[in-house]
Amino acid sequence: MSTPHTPGPHTPGPSAPGPDAAGPHTPGPDAARNPGPSARAAAAPAAGPDLRPLTAPAAGPDADPDAGPDAGLERWRLVLGAPAERHTGPLGPEAAARDAALDWLYGRDPERARRGVRATGREGGDGASAITPVDWLDDVHRLFPRETVERLERDAVERFEIHEIVTDPAVLERIEPDQTLLRAVLRTKHLMNPEVLRLARRIVETVVRRLMERLRPELRRALHGSRSRRPSRVPLSRDFDFRGTVRANLAHYRPEERRLLIERPRFHSRTRRHVERWQLILLVDQSGSMVDSVIHSAVTAASLWGLPGLKTHLVAFDTSVVDLTHDVSDPVELLMRVQLGGGTDIARAVAHATGLIDNPRRAIVAVISDFYEGGDRHRLVRGVRALVEQGTVVLGLAALDEEARPAYDRETGQLLADAGAHVGAMTPGQLAEFVAERLGR
Repeated sequence: MSTPHTPGPHTPGPSAPGPDAAGPHTPGPDAARNPGPSARAAAAPAAGPDLRPLTAPAAGPDADPDAGPDAGLERWRLVLGAPAERHTGPLGPEAAARDAALDWLYGRDPERARRGVRATGREGGDGASAITPVDWLDDVHRLFPRETVERLERDAVERFEIHEIVTDPAVLERIEPDQTLLRAVLRTKHLMNPEVLRLARRIVETVVRRLMERLRPELRRALHGSRSRRPSRVPLSRDFDFRGTVRANLAHYRPEERRLLIERPRFHSRTRRHVERWQLILLVDQSGSMVDSVIHSAVTAASLWGLPGLKTHLVAFDTSVVDLTHDVSDPVELLMRVQLGGGTDIARAVAHATGLIDNPRRAIVAVISDFYEGGDRHRLVRGVRALVEQGTVVLGLAALDEEARPAYDRETGQLLADAGAHVGAMTPGQLAEFVAERLGR
């Protein structure tokens, strides 16, 4: 399948808690799916690599009665939870507040009982709690650094599905917008009344604006024109030919000074673009697992909209197909219209894209999906093969986001690759580079 893209002991001080916890309980990449001590470690105060044994300091005649809790043992207590308190001693006031905030969230983990963790008086569960989501958010923003707050918010929204985080007006008015909350808004907006939806729109607008500010220069830069092997007489820094310049000026190398004098700088020329109009048709799977790709597809389409020589379409699909092209210039409105969830009929989306094509040899169809086809897989393969045979470029993208981590049905992906599609994963910038290379031909 082709892939287009591309030593001594350390005593911890009163430092602020951070997301990186040292020692054997440092959370790995799977911590978000395996809560418990590792999840707590992510929010515990930072410490050095050597933590002392879990033994509370013994009181003696020289002990300072006014001394606070041992910082290292306090951190162990935060990492391991209440059952470790008989070994570590009690928490100080600030650490106890952190522990309460952590327990409000991770105390509702249904796996605790299986792991033999006994319930405490602050067990989250399904029962009533004196702490509301508003109170909890205020606490974590006061007690933890930004990176840890983002981790806690992500776990609250995505793992424990505390919908109040994005459906309570009091929370929405004070919460800091980020991409985690944007995903949550898109998943839960059908639960919101008009007033809550208006507040949630602020999150969508803020995150989309940040993404646009970050992605648009990258996309425009990629589409500025493809380089040619032919030299250019126009001295533009972006087209500087380093290797060609070195080769052309080797006669002026001064070994005693280890310097190369450049008398004839060389520059690349750019191919002529937009001789014929191209189409880019983005088919985006709007199932719940593809929410990041939906977000970046909307922002990518909006960033490419209006470029000379490129006509951009955006089509969302599940078991039905919705053409969102007329909303592409407003990605906020577009995302508020997306309905996440439902089945997947990729073959129907490909058939819709076929009807949109003006010139098959000047069209790129990008299918952004996990390729778990709920419709007719044979029809999907036939549709892709027909597009390829008529000269259309077909991309099968398992991811379109900043990290481009593919997760997809590899059997279907292989079938599409065998039919002539380019199957893999791309970031929006890599997609723009691919489009630019085609436009430059």
